[in-house]
Amino acid sequence: MPELPEVEVIKRGLAANISGRRVATLQVLEARSFPNYDDAVCEQLENSLVGGLGRRGKVLLIELSSQSGQQLVLMVHLRMTGQLVFRNQESGAATCLPFANATAAAEVSGVPGTAPCPPPAEVSGVPGTAPCPPPAGVAACPSPPADTSSENFSGGFPSASLIGTLPDKSTRVIINFTDSARLYFNDQRKFGYLKLLAADQLANDAFLSQMGPEPLDEGFDWRCLSQCLRLKATRPSARAVKAALLDQSLIAGIGNIYADESLFWARIDPRRPLASLTVPEVKRLCAAIQESLQQSIADGGSTARNYVDALGLRGEFLDLHAAVYGRADQPCPRCGRPIAKIRVAGRGTHYCPRCQK
Repeated sequence: MPELPEVEVIKRGLAANISGRRVATLQVLEARSFPNYDDAVCEQLENSLVGGLGRRGKVLLIELSSQSGQQLVLMVHLRMTGQLVFRNQESGAATCLPFANATAAAEVSGVPGTAPCPPPAEVSGVPGTAPCPPPAGVAACPSPPADTSSENFSGGFPSASLIGTLPDKSTRVIINFTDSARLYFNDQRKFGYLKLLAADQLANDAFLSQMGPEPLDEGFDWRCLSQCLRLKATRPSARAVKAALLDQSLIAGIGNIYADESLFWARIDPRRPLASLTVPEVKRLCAAIQESLQQSIADGGSTARNYVDALGLRGEFLDLHAAVYGRADQPCPRCGRPIAKIRVAGRGTHYCPRCQK
């Protein structure tokens, strides 16, 4: 499932292509992919104007203004195999590149004289350490270029549907715009969904209302993290710290990749009980969470299962900066001991037995 950085990257890319477009019609080809769709929803969507795009945790939010002036939000949850594919015109199949730019492709593919950047030496702000810079010739991009509009944009689970002729057998919903452009929602396993809500009811949605705070919000600091993890509860929790990080009701948007990475840079064993964390450890963990998420957004997201963004480009976080995730039996970038893989909270978990205590 895409995590916060992957959805954020897609949000930024799609905003440049669908904001300002007007919806003409909607085609729902699979009922469970749009569970609250009915005639009233269809009427609200037709002739609505796309505004900005937002994100809550791992959910994409498309802002709309109906013809009557009502403010609406179209929730999009990609889940395991969801895709959003934008086609600016009836152009048939699209094209996409495997990397965000030619230089990055050369660095990662082993062109002589180049090499991918090793993981950061440590989280920013920890005395005596500093993040590793990108490889020579590769500049970290904090956000997509100002003009990211294109004939075809796509993001989500990697399959031929991202660049093939649409609709195909995985297409579940089609949004037709008045200028003949289309936005396809594809989903092989049918776990993802779209849902239309009135903007003033967004906070009351059963799913969104249960989410914890956003870790990249301006007000999120170590004190907020401590409160989220309920470290000051009357009965301190024996729950494993990684299990808490994965709990979307405590903190929104963190999944398996960034939980492992954050705990590594904070030097915390993922199995540690919440009640055992000290204030310095919580401070390190907060910094590590934000550093990992921001770095991944700059890298275009992760490449776990080749997750790709709105330009059809794969993210580079795991190639360039991941320290432990997916690196079982490889040397720890800090001490050289092999990375171990265990199970915590039912999830495969990567950590360094020597560095993380």
